[in-house]
Amino acid sequence: MFKKTVWRLIDLREKQNKPMFSPGKEITKLIVDAVKRGELQPYATDSLNRPITPQEFLTAISPAQGGATVLTEEEKKAGFGTADAAAADDGWGAPAAPAKGGKTAAAAPMTASNELFANQLYQLELKEDVVFDKKRSRLYHDIQSLTITVPSKFDPLGIEKTAASFKFSELAKVFKAHPDEAIWFNQQNDAQHKNLADAFDLWLFSSYITKVSNVNNERLDEVYGGGKKGLLAAQQAMEELIEFEYSLWSY
Repeated sequence: MFKKTVWRLIDLREKQNKPMFSPGKEITKLIVDAVKRGELQPYATDSLNRPITPQEFLTAISPAQGGATVLTEEEKKAGFGTADAAAADDGWGAPAAPAKGGKTAAAAPMTASNELFANQLYQLELKEDVVFDKKRSRLYHDIQSLTITVPSKFDPLGIEKTAASFKFSELAKVFKAHPDEAIWFNQQNDAQHKNLADAFDLWLFSSYITKVSNVNNERLDEVYGGGKKGLLAAQQAMEELIEFEYSLWSY
């Protein structure tokens, strides 16, 4: 028996991944809609041991909510950010008192959500167990979870952050339950579009390895550095898995 846990990054902007990221039928849109309908349980991490509420997930993909401007003490003393700041004397005379019998205008309700659009959530992290089945003499990819990450350019601090993780077994049920939305678009034949669950089973996507289970729980870019070195390390990790499978055969 052999098993290795592997983490892969899926960039949905890549050409090979476009079939699951077509306009209006993005895989991230389907996931967000399923959470809103209560069909899918989000988790805080890919260990899948701490569920979070749908509101916490929606807040995580709404950077403006978590990225409010932090005021300095001087700005707070000057009245910025306070509820009665508009009624304070700003140096140009006291504000005029409202006319008798006049009605104060109510605050306009928020009509637009500030959560990111589906096409802005283009980064997924896949966690899988690479298992060797000795009865069939081959390696199998047992996908455990899929994680949506918010790209660094949408975070106020400029770092990538995890929005939520999802059990792949539950995701597959959602994909099967919504065949008209969960489409892997076949660019060569419109009569042969596939369900997203089948697309993952057939490995119809591009990814690169970011982490392989190790004693220090370190990512490849933490060990080898980012950029070109990190990509070379990811390629080497993939080749080592392939070489391991080949070395199991004897003639």
